[in-house]
Amino acid sequence: MSRTHPINCIIPPYILDKLLESEDGDVRKAALDTLLTTARLRGERSVRAAFSGAAAPGNGRRTIFDCRQSEFLPSAELARPEDGPASEDASVNRAFDALGLTRDFFKEAFQRNSVDDRGMRLDGYVHYSIKYANAFWDGRQMVFGDGDGQDFTDLTKSLDVIAHELGHGVTEFTSGFEYHKQAGALNESMSDVFGSLVKQWSLKETADEADWLIGADVWTPLIGGDALRSMKDPGSAYDNPLTGKDPQPDRMSEFVHLPDTRRGDWGGVHYNSGIPNKAFYLVAKHIGGFSWEAAGSIWYESLKASGAEDTFQDFADTTFRKAGELFGADSPEQSIVLAAWQEVEVQITGVPTGIARARSFAVDGNGGVGREDGGMEALSRQIGQLSNKVTVLAKDLAGMKGTR
Repeated sequence: MSRTHPINCIIPPYILDKLLESEDGDVRKAALDTLLTTARLRGERSVRAAFSGAAAPGNGRRTIFDCRQSEFLPSAELARPEDGPASEDASVNRAFDALGLTRDFFKEAFQRNSVDDRGMRLDGYVHYSIKYANAFWDGRQMVFGDGDGQDFTDLTKSLDVIAHELGHGVTEFTSGFEYHKQAGALNESMSDVFGSLVKQWSLKETADEADWLIGADVWTPLIGGDALRSMKDPGSAYDNPLTGKDPQPDRMSEFVHLPDTRRGDWGGVHYNSGIPNKAFYLVAKHIGGFSWEAAGSIWYESLKASGAEDTFQDFADTTFRKAGELFGADSPEQSIVLAAWQEVEVQITGVPTGIARARSFAVDGNGGVGREDGGMEALSRQIGQLSNKVTVLAKDLAGMKGTR
């Protein structure tokens, strides 16, 4: 598998593996077919990887195609172009609308021109294969299966799933997080962040009002109240006899160590994404207001400043630095970023352990950043003192160089 140009699927392999154990023959067959088709697609994607940048710019124009249950994309029929009328097919219209909402979100929130920031056209393919229980971004287009009707319904029904998949494209054209181990978990986490932000933006929800669930609209339609993942409380998204319990950790002491293989989820990328997911939720929650404004800006700017092999530690340090650049070196926003990462047991480099804990989080009655028993003021003072020490040290080093 290409580490920088993978097939990014919304359904984790461990869920499909679990469905292979089902007593229902139809469920087993749908899961097996999905796994086999996805494996084949990964092989095709690695061959096409060298051409991923060849997509012609088109001002983010949308085009939806109908695969008619085929797996051969070139045979798909044009179903709805950017300037065409609505289709009689609800899946076509949902895909068209969701691609547009995601495109418009990135334009309004982050001044980004489509997935590649160069107006990349957005092609979507619906009704892919038979009972294909997945949706994926392959570096050039979005592809949606209809689900098996039991464990997954039509994948076009979830805006956050579609935004999640397009988010993989944004990551590919920015940091290029390699799709394995901690970098791969950051790749998955960024897509969950984007998926949740697009949904919140479309509904004009604040961080307090949002459900912070991913895939609730398409996962187990016969079971209510569950989702593929919970950013607010990783490990609690689902718990049923069919798929077991959500295995995501929410802190480094619970980090899942797995082999860097497909069956090992490429080192646990879908498992361990719960850790940075929880950090982002805490930042958005405790800054308050609309998540895409402050928290989203910090994470997006950090993504652009990250490298392909960055670890959780690297990314945490980058978010702390970007929070300081955007809001001030001793701002409440930067303090909240610090406390959020410490809450998930990722220590910001250069900041003494224990300088911030979850008790430093405070939100006033209006949903904004507040103060609690002087905790935030004390934290800000400590950070300010640390910044002063760093400044003095830098001046000393500069003076030493000048005397050589």
